[in-house]
Amino acid sequence: MDNRVIDHVFEILSDAILAWQEPIVGRVAREHDPFKVLVATMLSLRTKDSTTDEASTRLFALAATPAGMQRLPEAKIASAIYPVGFYKTKAKHIIEVSRIITEKHHGRVPSTMEGLLELPGVGRKTANLVLILGFDKPGICVDTHVHRITNRWGYISTKTPDETEMVLRKVLPKRHWKEINNLLVPYGQNLCMPTSPWCSRCPVAAYCERRGVKRSR
Repeated sequence: MDNRVIDHVFEILSDAILAWQEPIVGRVAREHDPFKVLVATMLSLRTKDSTTDEASTRLFALAATPAGMQRLPEAKIASAIYPVGFYKTKAKHIIEVSRIITEKHHGRVPSTMEGLLELPGVGRKTANLVLILGFDKPGICVDTHVHRITNRWGYISTKTPDETEMVLRKVLPKRHWKEINNLLVPYGQNLCMPTSPWCSRCPVAAYCERRGVKRSR
C-alpha cells in the first residue's frame, strides 16, 4: 500500500466505521472540553472502551475541572475509576495533572506538545489525541492499532509506536493526520485484530500486504 491508494482506503474505512461504536474519547471530545479529553485519554490507556466509558462517567460526576479534581481524595478517584488498568497510578497522575494545570497553567490544559508532555502520565499518544480532539490542532495519534495496521498494510515498516508516528509524519498526507486514529481504532477492534484478523470481511483487503499475518479468518 502507498499514497496512490491511501485516499481511497481512508474513504472506504470512513464508511465502514459507521457500523461500529465510536471510541469513548471521540464521544467525550464532542463536549469541546480539553480537560475531559485529557482525563478520558489517560483512563483509556491499557483499558477497554466500555470500562473507560463507565469510569469517565463516574469520575466526571464527582468533578469535571482541574480545580475540582485536585480537591478529591486520591482514594475516591481510584474508587471511581476502578477497574481501569493501573487505576491507582492513574488516580495519582490525575490529581498531579490537575494541580499542575491549576497552578502553572491558570486552570487551562496546555495546548502544545511540549506543555502536555510535561504532565505526569502523559505520553505522545495522549498528547496528540488532546491536541487533535481538544484543540483541533494537527497531530498523529499512534496507538497499538495504528502501529500494527499501518505496518500490516505495508504502508510503513517500523518497530515502535513512536517510530511509527515520526514516519507517518513524513509519508502520510497531512489531510489524514487527525482522522487516522479515529478510523483505525474501531477497524482494529472489529476486523484487523492482532491475531487472526477477519481478512475475508475486510473492505480494504485488496490493498493490504498482510505483513506478519500468519492466520486469518
